[in-house]
Amino acid sequence: MSKNKPVVVIGLMGSGKTTAGRLIGTALELPFSDSDPFLQAKYGGTAAQLAAREGADALHRYEAEHVLQELAGTPKVIAAAASTVEDPRVREALRGAFVVWVDAPDAVLAERMKSSDHRPDFGPAEMRARREPYFREVADLIADVGELRPDQVRDAVLRKMGLPVPDQA
Repeated sequence: MSKNKPVVVIGLMGSGKTTAGRLIGTALELPFSDSDPFLQAKYGGTAAQLAAREGADALHRYEAEHVLQELAGTPKVIAAAASTVEDPRVREALRGAFVVWVDAPDAVLAERMKSSDHRPDFGPAEMRARREPYFREVADLIADVGELRPDQVRDAVLRKMGLPVPDQA
């Protein structure tokens, strides 16, 4: 598999998409794109602010726009908001990418989100029930981040892509 293929990191909030995505991007020497800075730059707010101001449906459209726009450009590593997998256009576009689902037990995700201001109403069980079938449909690799550190996720991606793994110094 080539490193000239986009890599998309998906998962529920608190799963470490950004951290793993940055490491993968560095290893593949590909640019990194995250939905949070995209939303801030284009729509003037965080996911939580946009949801409060315009509603969840608008936020989810913007998050899908981020992934579709980035997949249409040169290959990069994309940290995609969890909502994007609900959009059939995104799922279709993901067929041309290498998709990494970073996941952990609900209790781990809930604990990680306690210190976040992303979405104060975050309930991983409800989000998982709605999105897990889509995550499974699109994922080329599932990484349990309750067990794996971000660098181990990166290494699993590289191995699955048939690329060399950095030496562990």
